[in-house]
Order: sequence, then structure tokens, then C-alpha cells
Amino acid sequence: MRNPDTTRALWQIHFCVLLWGFTAILGKLITLPALPLVWWRMLLVTVALALLPRVWRGLAALSTRTRLAYAGIGMLVALHWLTFYGAIKLSNASVAATCMAFATPMTALIEPLLTRQRFRPGDLALGLLSLPGIWLVVGGVPAGMHIGILVGVVSAFFVATFGSLNKRLVDAGDPLTVTALELGTGTLLLTLLAPLMPALVPAFAGSLLTLPSLSDALWLLLLALACTLLPYALYLVALRHLSAFTAQLSVNLEPIYAIVLAALLFDEQQELHARFYLGVAIILAVVFAQGILASRRKPGPADEHVELLGISESKQLVE
Repeated sequence: MRNPDTTRALWQIHFCVLLWGFTAILGKLITLPALPLVWWRMLLVTVALALLPRVWRGLAALSTRTRLAYAGIGMLVALHWLTFYGAIKLSNASVAATCMAFATPMTALIEPLLTRQRFRPGDLALGLLSLPGIWLVVGGVPAGMHIGILVGVVSAFFVATFGSLNKRLVDAGDPLTVTALELGTGTLLLTLLAPLMPALVPAFAGSLLTLPSLSDALWLLLLALACTLLPYALYLVALRHLSAFTAQLSVNLEPIYAIVLAALLFDEQQELHARFYLGVAIILAVVFAQGILASRRKPGPADEHVELLGISESKQLVE
């Protein structure tokens, strides 16, 4: 008989994943370009966390070297969100969410390089098995969305990279402090990039000085508080009763939730062909196969592949 705490934790995890699925939907609803959208999201969460005394105590306890390391990771987080919402603007919510499924196979390749783990040929084989799915996804969307797929894959690469780097520092700081430091640094990076963005990536550019419209402001508050801070807090509680593997399998459902929501709210299935959905099925099958193989390995902190999306990159600290 399943423990009631475990059952409650599973419901909490799936609720969190559903909220994360809404991030792609909100990215579609918010009319701001990618740069100001991400800047406001990171700024709002950073300000909210800065109101907590616990965050400042945790920051004071970190060494300068550790602060700089987390600051560097925060820049990668900012670039991930920038390219993720850029992919939404250049394609649609379903395509951008699907691209995030590439993060897990990428992590299998990047993590051994960054954390000095043993390379596993089976993980590389699974990554290669996802290539037919990628080909079908690309062929299942209009040609005008192909640049959105490319940007989405770049975003998945940033997820795999900052997730692997965070694993090296998993015991170095309080999760809320780490989140505030990383997102605060990411906000600063985007502020510095704003004047250069029209020349670097015009499609992402937008003024940070222009206040959002009332509707955009409401969506941004929902994105920052309901789809970032709330699921993060719930995830921390739920992970006390679940393994990292179980939690990760649930997180892998996020693209499915996002695609279903996009179909219901935006009728996006009219823009996509059957090949797209077949490709999504193959990619997700590879992701779940990797999770099943990982669960059969000898357990250990160095063997856990964790896809760390949004600000949930520090969630392993409570395990």
C-alpha cells in the first residue's frame, strides 16, 4: 500500500509540472518581445526572494568563489529563458516545449564532461535514437518555424549545461539563496545585453524601460509567482518523499502538458502536421527510456540525471 505522503507528493509534483507547462502558454500570451519578458520575470522573482531574511543570511554564508560560480550559472539560466521564449515567439508554444525534451539526452553527453563522471555509451545511443524524432518534428512544422526549432534546441543546450554545473555545487548553498543569486545575476546580464540585442538578435530585442501593458503585467505576475515561485516551493516539499528518478519522470511530462494546453487555448494543432506529433512521441519515448535505464543503475548522487528547468535547478538540495 502506497504511503499517503508519497501519494500527496506525486500529486504535488504533477501540479508543479502542469504549472511549468503554462510557462509556454504565458510566453505566447505576453506580447512583450523575448528580452523584456524574461527580464521582468527574473526581476520579479528576484525582488520577491530579496524580501526574505533567509536569503540574505544564506548569501552571507557563501564564499566569494561560490558566489561567482552561481553567478556564472545564473547567466546561463538567463540565456536559457531568453532562447526559450524566443523560440515561442519564432514558432509556437508546442514547438518550444517539445524542444525542451532534448535537454535530457544532451545532459547525458554534457554531464560527464562537466562533472567528470564516467561516459556511458548507452546514453549516446539513446541520443542518436532521438534523431528520427527530430527529423519528423522539423518536417511537421511550417518552414517559417524552423528557426524557432533551432533556437529551442539552443535553449535545451543551456538547460543541460547549467543543470550539470549546478550538480557540481549541489551542497554549496541554501536553495532559495542560490535561486535569488542566479536570477539576480541573470537579470543584470540581460540589462547589460539590452542595448546590444538589436544588433545581436533583433528578433529578441525590446526596450526594458517601457512598462508592460496592464494585461502583460498581470500575465507576468502570474508567470513569476504562480509558475515559478509556487511550483518551486511545492517541488521542494514533494521531493522529501520521492526519489529524484520519480520526480524526473514527472517533469518529462511537461512538453505533453504544454502541447495539450496550446491545442486547447490556441488551436495550435491546426498549424502542425501529424509528423510533428509522431516526432514528439519518439523524442519522449527516448527520454523515458533513458530514465528507465538510469533507474536500473547502481544508485548514487553522481548517477542521477536531473533536468533542472526554470528556477528549480536547486531542488536536489532537499534530498
